[in-house]
Amino acid sequence: MPKGGRCPDCGSAELVEDSHYSQSQLVCSACGCVVTEGTLTTTYTDEGNLREITYSRSTGENEQISRSQQRGLRRVRDLCRVLQLPPTFEDTAIAYYQKAYRHSGIRAARLQKKEVLVGCCVLITCRQHNWPLTMGTICTLLYADLDMFSGTYMQIVKLLGLDVPSLCLADLVKTYCSSFKLFQASSMPAKYVEDKDKMLSRTLQLVELANETWLVTGRHPLPIITAAAFLAWQSLQPSHRLTCSLARFCKLANVDLPYPAASRLQELLAVLLQMAEQLAWLQILKLDKRSVVKHIDDLLQHRQLLIRMAFRDGTAEVESQEEVQGQQQEQEEVEDNSLDMPRGKRPASPALLLPPCMLKPPKRIRSTSPVSTVTGDENISDSEIEQYLRTPQEVRDFQRAQAASQAAMGAPNPP
Repeated sequence: MPKGGRCPDCGSAELVEDSHYSQSQLVCSACGCVVTEGTLTTTYTDEGNLREITYSRSTGENEQISRSQQRGLRRVRDLCRVLQLPPTFEDTAIAYYQKAYRHSGIRAARLQKKEVLVGCCVLITCRQHNWPLTMGTICTLLYADLDMFSGTYMQIVKLLGLDVPSLCLADLVKTYCSSFKLFQASSMPAKYVEDKDKMLSRTLQLVELANETWLVTGRHPLPIITAAAFLAWQSLQPSHRLTCSLARFCKLANVDLPYPAASRLQELLAVLLQMAEQLAWLQILKLDKRSVVKHIDDLLQHRQLLIRMAFRDGTAEVESQEEVQGQQQEQEEVEDNSLDMPRGKRPASPALLLPPCMLKPPKRIRSTSPVSTVTGDENISDSEIEQYLRTPQEVRDFQRAQAASQAAMGAPNPP
């Protein structure tokens, strides 16, 4: 190894001599960067005149490619090989990276965004080929921020004018849940181990239920899938698993707990409770969000019918909040007047089936500042008047008016 030399890319001192096309080269053994190239001759004339050129100049391999772009292209190849993608995926991702790098906004971006760009090009390629891959997986591999990744992803899709299809939920469920360690009997107690096919089938049914009840619309799919997988795992052996929390489940499965997964879990349980109220043999059990897990199998068997019975279709005509409140008050009055029918036996009216963002819209902050109306009679200070003086005559007239006003008030004239 030559002494005193370091790799310009990674800074490693592990430089070795390598032979390429019978020419000696200096290569970094840490990252593979060619530090110094050997020399080749191109034509007989060059050989006769003893003129030598480098290998990259003779082939034009690195022509007009900056070191930053070369590093990005290597990262694209490395990421594709880590994910074990087909060779055609790698070629497409490299082409997208090169197209994006031609834009000045991308070339001038920070190194962190260029690193995210590598993952975006790979994700776009996988989505176009219907390859199940999530943003979270790539962010974990690149140690990237999810918000920055999603923003860069949308920017690149718009910048390149690409048509990227949405990811199939069924494929995403299979890919995400297949990595759980719950299917390995040697790594945990027997009561927590579950059959892979059974859990995937029930998780997929719960995700479809969430999709049919607007819980997936406009939201990241991983929290929904995590909550559905947790309920599916509990319902297969409820006697041993009802005491297990969502956080512990993720720890047993060796996956990260997405932040909104707890909220998605409560929403999914609320839907299951509304469906359980429509079954006669479950009405007498007084189920709650914990005990309803035991009856998920029955609820999923009659899913379509129970959804129609428990919910009203709100897609045709969206009712306003005032109308909903009026119907609730009217129903309460009817319940108070109907003394002949015992409480608890009356069928509950179906709930309105709308996305959660419409059922519980965020409160709007009303502005309390009064609206100012300009009448033209407002007082104007002298400093404001001076801003509108343009000609010397206007300045002299203003000074005379000031002097007259001060004289009338008994004040001494300004020097």
